Amino acid sequence: MAAGATQPPMLFDPGAFTAFRFTAREIDRSGLVRLHYALDERIAFTEEIRIPVPGGLGEGDAARVAGLLDLLHWVAGVSYYKVAAPGSVSLESAAPPPAAAALLQALYSEGLGEFAYTNSLAGPPRPRFGAAAQPAPHVPVDPQRVLVPVGGGKDSAVALEIIRRSGLEMSLFSVGDAPPIARTVAASGLPRLLASRSLDPGLAELNRSGALNGHVPITAIVSCIALLTAALNGFDAVAMANERSASSGNLRWGGIEVNHQFSKGLAAERLLAAAAREASPGLSLFSVLRGASELAIARAFAGMDRYHAAFTSCNAIFRIDPALRAASWCGDCPKCRFVFLALAPFSDPAHLSEIFGSDLLQDEAQYDGFALLTATGGHKPFECVGEEQESIAAIRLLAQDERWSGHAVVRRLAAQVLPNVPIGDGDPSAVLALSAEHEVPPSLMDDVRAVLRA
Repeated sequence: MAAGATQPPMLFDPGAFTAFRFTAREIDRSGLVRLHYALDERIAFTEEIRIPVPGGLGEGDAARVAGLLDLLHWVAGVSYYKVAAPGSVSLESAAPPPAAAALLQALYSEGLGEFAYTNSLAGPPRPRFGAAAQPAPHVPVDPQRVLVPVGGGKDSAVALEIIRRSGLEMSLFSVGDAPPIARTVAASGLPRLLASRSLDPGLAELNRSGALNGHVPITAIVSCIALLTAALNGFDAVAMANERSASSGNLRWGGIEVNHQFSKGLAAERLLAAAAREASPGLSLFSVLRGASELAIARAFAGMDRYHAAFTSCNAIFRIDPALRAASWCGDCPKCRFVFLALAPFSDPAHLSEIFGSDLLQDEAQYDGFALLTATGGHKPFECVGEEQESIAAIRLLAQDERWSGHAVVRRLAAQVLPNVPIGDGDPSAVLALSAEHEVPPSLMDDVRAVLRA
């Protein structure tokens, strides 16, 4: 628990709290951000985020980014709100303007859909953040200096290569320096701005004593840290690596579509971009991969040998508790299976086995997990995996590929899944095609098509 925080009870009762409070926020000249929250008058939290600002903040910088600091404060609060998910919020540091209010309404409801579902709540939370206004249609503006967040997976590698190809001035960015991130940055040879985030240590204590816990819209938090970093370092755009598949949910529940990747989806991107423009006119956020499927991104990444020994998409390596972190691909989770499946049609089996440590498509025990990626046997897993159509398309390609068609899992998928799929579903050409639903600036589209071979 941060200094000055009230000691939580030994047994935590989420229902005992009525309001979550946004109490204060500040940034010092070194770039250290402190975000303060509370549950009623009883439990206080302080999160610290270090923004990379070489040379420190200049005169007037703090005032210039005050709107972005407010936005980060409101968005990052979801990590603490969820411990009790009370019915109301108290906005004591500032009142959100209309676009920010619309973003917060979404993040604290649909953005917590999976959290509510897995905790068996009556429905998603619905706290009110004031007068919200949905964003008006926006014409993307061509950027000049671009900050590209890197997460250590295949998507961010493809995104940074698109921006590199454009010739625009760029820098990479990350929150933390997990090994896949560090390796990807090193493989790229590009400069990077490195931020850090320290959750209030009392959060883990509350989780152990009965607090509500679960998935939060983390991409929105990282995006807000990136926006603040961009503004303080002279960048006019943040180029995310979120694909169109992220907009596809996992299941319907409580009147909403529950989507593990809600804050990576197009609707959330548009809300966040509008809130960013509201806070800092001239600063843009977009996903350079939005028009592409995961399968199309995997096809592009398969040809980027320099990153193959660097990347890891398995979430086990990013666990908060160091004792639970994996060193590399765990080889037995939905993310490992999906990335293996997406890369396989464009990769040699021996090379893919070298990357992952084993050939997952030869392991009969993995069949049910691969089938679930097509929603066969249940709903799509709560993980950052592609649409069912993409998995079906990958299976169709593998079933016709002599390098893969004899693999044990591929044979079963072709025999037991494909016959139950309508003929038109999972058409590889349709899945690999670019969608027109995106906010990518026009000046970058030739580079998007070239890198994605679209």
